[in-house]
Order: sequence, then structure tokens, then C-alpha cells
Amino acid sequence: MVTIKEVETRKELKAFLLYPQKLYRDCPEFVPSMLGDDFDNWNKKKNPAFSYCDAKCFLAYRDGEIVGRIAAILSHKSNEKWGNLRMRFSQVDFIDDAEVSDALFKTVETWAKSMGCNEVHGPLGFTDLDPEGMLVEGYDKRNMFITYYNHPYYLEHLTRLGYVKDVDWLEYKVYTPKPDSRAAAMLGRVSNHVLRANDLHVATVRSKRAFKPLVKKVFQLVNIAYSHLYGTVELSDAQVTRYANKFIPLINPKYTCFILDKDENLVAFGVAAPSMAEALKKSHGRLFPTGWIGVLRALHKNNALDMFLIAVHPDMQSVGINAVILNHVMHSAWENGIEYAETGPQLETNAKILSQWNIFEKEQHKRRRCFVKPL
Repeated sequence: MVTIKEVETRKELKAFLLYPQKLYRDCPEFVPSMLGDDFDNWNKKKNPAFSYCDAKCFLAYRDGEIVGRIAAILSHKSNEKWGNLRMRFSQVDFIDDAEVSDALFKTVETWAKSMGCNEVHGPLGFTDLDPEGMLVEGYDKRNMFITYYNHPYYLEHLTRLGYVKDVDWLEYKVYTPKPDSRAAAMLGRVSNHVLRANDLHVATVRSKRAFKPLVKKVFQLVNIAYSHLYGTVELSDAQVTRYANKFIPLINPKYTCFILDKDENLVAFGVAAPSMAEALKKSHGRLFPTGWIGVLRALHKNNALDMFLIAVHPDMQSVGINAVILNHVMHSAWENGIEYAETGPQLETNAKILSQWNIFEKEQHKRRRCFVKPL
């Protein structure tokens, strides 16, 4: 018999957050997220999203053993913006057992109805910058630490429970072109033309300290550029500060590009960092007491990049400004032995972003999905 328990104590929250590491302990493709960030996400004093969200975590037990987990998030801000009455499900994991998945989703659906919702959708987090989407292609590929991994049987369970596709995100593995390649030459020409024709320049950022004055501008641009994308809500000043503090330690100026206009306004940026997947897998997502050593090593010596964020002001999205960002990162990749980069999830409907990879040798190697179910 399966019983569902709402998470109420820090001990239970720790069990909730660590459950994927138990479920995927023999899975080489699984990479854990940063455990400290996960704890902060569910701390009402540290996560400003609780100012407009109601949220709960649940654990599934059988014979005293945890066999699944699920979270539910009611984002009043999102529902108001998009004109719907939806409950989000998040951080869902379970063994391959219908009784378990039935109990988990029934719990979320029951709470959703009690809160006046008429649909459940997900996986989604508190904001668009949290992990989102369930893997439906690419199970044999290692996930990034900013994305979820899940077994193939999840799709079968959600389909059986009446959940259908709402939207998909695509992920690409993009190979670094050779310095003497046609792609590299073309990217360089386009980049130079875009800068000259639009009176733009790349900001000189040689250290993390120099990055700090740009932080607020970065997330102001995120709010503008991402506003039309699926499920997004505007980040508050408190959220800007929180996400900035999360990203700044990961920033390597070599792989970060900020483009300014003649008045020093930020019009586009791209943020990438050497992959920490292997380091976090070895440390089980913990930075302390010794996990930070592997992460620091990965940030300085690596052959792969994780591409976190890229944003372009709507007024500049038709001038080819992405070429400037990619050209900048490409030159740093050559200098530091980077062989390929992995993109974060990108909406399959976002043609402008997807088309920027056409110049490169690439592989669309993962797909993840947001499901929806009417109640």
C-alpha cells in the first residue's frame, strides 16, 4: 500500500531532495543539482517566489521506504499573467509502479481542485530560471545540472494518467568549429558587420568583480526578452538579487559576452561556463566540505561548455546580434580547448533562437516536455 506524506520538517525535505540520487544511483546519465540551491528554493525566507506562490512537497512511502516524490506550485502571478487557473507539478520522481505514480499525481490534482485550479501542468519550477520539462528523448545522454533527468517509463505513466503535451523544449550539442573553417570565417564577418552597422561594442569584463555592475541590467533584459515565452513571469528585484548570487560564482569572463550600445545600454548578453556535470556527480551535488574543489577544477580545465542564458532586446532581435555573442565564445573555446557546448532547453517554437545554431555542426540530442491535464 502506498501512503503520501506532506513534507513538513527539514529532515523530510532533505529526504525529498536526495531521493533522485537514490533512484538514479546506478544511472551514469544522471547529474544531481546543487543541493544547497535546492534547500534554498524551498526556504520561504530565501526564495522570494513565495511572495506570490503557494507550494507543497510530498513523499510517497511503501512499507516505510520512500518510493516517489512530487512538488506542487500554485503561481498566482503566472496565472494572472497568462489568464489561466493552473497548478504546476515539479520535481517528480518515482519507481516504475502505477500505484505510486497514481497516488502522487492524485495528491497534486486534489490540492489543485481545492485551490480553485482547473488544470495541472509541468514539470515547472517557481520561475522560468528553475529546471523545467520532463525528458522524452535523449535518455542515453548525460543531463546538465540545471535540468532534470528521468527514466523513459515516466512518459508512459503520464500518458496513462491523462497528461498530454503542452510544449516541448529542445537541447543541442554544438561542436566548436575549426579556426580555419567556413563557419568560423562567416561568423566572424557577420559579427564585425553587426557591431559596426549598429554602433555596438562588447563590454570589457576581465573579472567577476567587473561583472557585478552589469547584473541588474542582465536580469532587466531577461524580463524584457523572455516576457513572451511559455510560463514566464517577471522577476522581482529580490529575485534578481537571488539569481545573480547564484550565477556570479559560476561566471567565467572568457565565456560571457555583454553587448552595449553607444549609450552603454545592455542590448544583448550570453552566459556560459565550463561543464560541472562530472564534478557534481562525484560530489553528489554537495559543494561542502570538499565538493567545491572538483567544481573549481572543472571551471578552469574542461573540454565542454554549458550554455546557461542568452537574451537579446526585442528591438535588436532581427540584426544578427547573436553572431557577436557566439563569435566571442567561439574564440575563447579555441584558446581553452573547448570541443563542444551544450545548450539549455530552448522552446521548439522559438525559431529565432533555434536558427542561431544552423551555422554549426550540431546534434539535437535531447527533448523535454511540459504536460497538461484538465481537471
